[in-house]
Amino acid sequence: MSEDSCTIRDATQPPREDGPPYAECVLCREPTEYPESYKGITLCPVCEWQEAQRTACSG
Repeated sequence: MSEDSCTIRDATQPPREDGPPYAECVLCREPTEYPESYKGITLCPVCEWQEAQRTACSG
């Protein structure tokens, strides 16, 4: 089995943008890694990480 076949891609994530203009984070208004044309909730890397920590199972 090749390494590519094991890669799981999350279809809910918008495509990352290679250059400006970037969409604003909906929480802190900092630039995100997503294109400005993306419609939906966009989070900067910091807020994305914090949201993941908040929603993670504390198990």
